[in-house]
Amino acid sequence: MDKLVARRRAKKALRVRSKVRGTAQRPRLTVFRSLKHIYAQLIDDASGKTLAAASTKTKDIQEQLANAKSKVEKSAIVGEYLGKKALEQGIETVVFDKGWYKYHGRIKALADGARKAGLKF
Repeated sequence: MDKLVARRRAKKALRVRSKVRGTAQRPRLTVFRSLKHIYAQLIDDASGKTLAAASTKTKDIQEQLANAKSKVEKSAIVGEYLGKKALEQGIETVVFDKGWYKYHGRIKALADGARKAGLKF
């Protein structure tokens, strides 16, 4: 990857992160997207702990992911699973941290899946 591109990405991610802070009551839902997989975490920035996490590698949802036809559908499934895990822990509202990614495609599908499960942004 070009150094200039990496600097731009880091700068954009820091700009988003400077405005988004997670607490225990309202954690930060952060997303990482690779070419094959998508990962999401609920992070309490005050204590620096991960409260819940889900990805396309999570064992509990492998059957559902096998039936999904596209990466966008898989992202929505991951979002729903993370939303359910959060609600089990008593977390109802989150702050969405999209990082340097555009709010489009797989990122939007994950957010919509989490909303469908009952999380409020």
